[in-house]
Amino acid sequence: MTQVAVVTGGGSGLGREMALALAAAGYRVWVTGRTREKLEETAAAAASSAAAAGSGEGGGGAGWGVVEGAVLDVTDGGAVRGFFGGLDRIDVLVNNAGTGSPAAGVQDVREEDWRRVVDTNLTGSFLCAQAAFDLMLRQDPKGGRIINNGSISAHVPRPQGIAYTASKHAISGLTKGLELEGRAHGITACQIDIGNAATAMTRRMEQGVLQPDGSIAVEPTFDPKIVADFVVRIAQLPTTVAVPTLTVMAAGMPYVGRG
Repeated sequence: MTQVAVVTGGGSGLGREMALALAAAGYRVWVTGRTREKLEETAAAAASSAAAAGSGEGGGGAGWGVVEGAVLDVTDGGAVRGFFGGLDRIDVLVNNAGTGSPAAGVQDVREEDWRRVVDTNLTGSFLCAQAAFDLMLRQDPKGGRIINNGSISAHVPRPQGIAYTASKHAISGLTKGLELEGRAHGITACQIDIGNAATAMTRRMEQGVLQPDGSIAVEPTFDPKIVADFVVRIAQLPTTVAVPTLTVMAAGMPYVGRG
């Protein structure tokens, strides 16, 4: 039986790398996001990679699965329930969709920016996890794995990023709650805390970013494919094995001792 994975925020960056790696491992992957063109680019990249791996027709190479896109706003509960309700089963959910806000001190954070970050990063992750959890309970065989994209900011803040930091700290509570609730049903939850994977979102690290002491410093980054490899490894574990948390980051980035 082909296993099914859903990757939210799969149109670019880490989400795209995760989707491609899961497809290469044989999963049928649904990528969701708000921009159809980006989702189509991810699906096309998967088909091209499968063909390069010696596929023939139909988009599946030697062991390759397929990638399909679905436009979805994870903050829209009705849309989320509708999407997951249309799936026959789900073995792996990767809650990757997320956003940040303009750098601002606490006193200058706009309410609309706060709500947008929390709605996307936390509420969106909950809504997708809730819908996936419900399907995992009902499918045969039941069970599955939920992987939440946390962040180094789930542990320590960056300056002028309080909304993002708060939302990622909350992901830790969401992950623990899912792990506890799923224990009796073969549903496990994992939080991957990622530090400076090289994507468009971290390109600013190359020019230097604000540090807690007020200085501007260039920070190291690392290949996002490494994160995708970890996602596949965790996804392939039997549900009798739990990986509650995993931290993977660029060596030398300011994390231990930050602040």
